[in-house]
Amino acid sequence: MSQTYNFDDIRPYYDQEAYDAMQRLKADPLFMQLVSYIWPGMTEEEAFKKAEKVQDNMSFQLEFMHQAIRVIVARSSTGLTCSGFENVDPNQAYLYIANHRDILLDSAILQILLVEHGFKTSEITFGNNLMQGGFINDFGKLNRMFTVVREGNNRELYEISQKLSAYIRHTISEKNVSVWIAQRNGRTKDGYDLTQTGLIKMLNLSGKKSFSENIKQLKIVPLSISYEYEPCDHLKVQELYLSSLHSKYVKAPGEDLNSIITGIKQPKGRIHMTVGKPILEEADELEKIPNENERIKQLVNIIDEQLYRNYKLWPVNYIAADLQNVSTENASKYTAAEKEEFIAYIRQKVAGIKGDEQTLFNMFLNMYANPVKARRSITVNSL
Repeated sequence: MSQTYNFDDIRPYYDQEAYDAMQRLKADPLFMQLVSYIWPGMTEEEAFKKAEKVQDNMSFQLEFMHQAIRVIVARSSTGLTCSGFENVDPNQAYLYIANHRDILLDSAILQILLVEHGFKTSEITFGNNLMQGGFINDFGKLNRMFTVVREGNNRELYEISQKLSAYIRHTISEKNVSVWIAQRNGRTKDGYDLTQTGLIKMLNLSGKKSFSENIKQLKIVPLSISYEYEPCDHLKVQELYLSSLHSKYVKAPGEDLNSIITGIKQPKGRIHMTVGKPILEEADELEKIPNENERIKQLVNIIDEQLYRNYKLWPVNYIAADLQNVSTENASKYTAAEKEEFIAYIRQKVAGIKGDEQTLFNMFLNMYANPVKARRSITVNSL
């Protein structure tokens, strides 16, 4: 499979390319700006000495990224916890299909937890809209990010999907390196995590065996990340509100970069990540379904069932559900003080957005209540 395509235009840097890429990063003024933000007080001499230790991708991640993400988590959250790493083997490569709440942190948090649990880091999908050349390209490719091209006509997009599928399968089955990919294009805006059927269709394009064997080769692991306070929640509500007024939402220049910075800095409360169980035995059952579209839909249901079940619900989620339903059904999950604090939080956020206040308030409630609805949508026969 890997011999069919030249992956040079989308792949991360090879280890032998890492040193030169680090030298280019070091020469860019943005490098010291980032260093100063993460490590106030670190001198240029100290930073450059640190950069000299970068001889491959992993050393870049350990010297810079791992420490940086830990600093960001410490500054912007009240704690990071995790569960489920006993479900995966450090010697195996997996396809982590994750819910998507923050552009940078969703995948970055996985990387630090992998390292801290004795695993190698994964490769990471990154949209070409974010790969803007120069410093960003070097930074991303050093951090084992590979490019997902999202523009083109129908024929071009199909060919792009074939190549992407081949690269992911090659990375997992031949390089024995795990991959992180979001369950959908773009972040979830309304708090409801749904895997797109198009993702599964794309993944299956590179398979040369039966549907179940193709899926088992990828060793899909659903990955749930739960933030107590949704990253960029006000920006997401603003986008949803404007989309409700207009037929199509058009991003402003620099909007993605603003979301990345906001996601890094915004207080997020507690964060929890749950590693699900590899979808292997269930894949064999899918082979009994004669229609491929139905197999894909059922696989999507299997992934989403794990994502919903493993998503950690916080008091704010239960508060939003009760406020939305004008009930006290979940009152045992939170205190009166937590309820008042969350209402004040939403009102403060709404005050900063132009639009109908009640509509915006309801959109905030919906975003935080939907994970509760998703959990309750799980039925015994969902698998």
